[in-house]
Amino acid sequence: MTSSSARPRPHEVAPVTAQAAELLEVLWGRASTAPVSASQLRVLFVLEHQEGINLRTLADALGSTPPSTSRLCDRLQAVGFVERRPGATSRREVRLYLSRRGRTFLGDLRSRRERALESVLEQMPAARRTQLLQGLVAFCAAAAEEIHEDGTVAGAATA
Repeated sequence: MTSSSARPRPHEVAPVTAQAAELLEVLWGRASTAPVSASQLRVLFVLEHQEGINLRTLADALGSTPPSTSRLCDRLQAVGFVERRPGATSRREVRLYLSRRGRTFLGDLRSRRERALESVLEQMPAARRTQLLQGLVAFCAAAAEEIHEDGTVAGAATA
């Protein structure tokens, strides 16, 4: 960091945050996401936070096309993680929901990921863990606000 380390600027914090995210991916890789892919996992996260959305809205949130998103949902429905239901106002519209099995899967995945992080966090001094917690709470609030402003949902909203 530069001489402004007491009050680092966003461009100074961004590379360290990106590195932390990459290290989280490695640590989280130890907690298998089978039987779902990373793309399918994003679908589950979106549905968890926007239950009952239609396919087009989900595709927009993922930055994907409806046909590709439909195939992701087909596979998730086949393993019992997603349910499709007719819309209340139009039978042609299909609404997407996270199933009970999908919720259980996400809860188990989060538990495994948290356990993978605990050994790293145990190596940190308690005061640094407190600072990290305060910073992450603020980061999550800012990220959630930005995500909701642009109308999309990220994959790791609340873990």
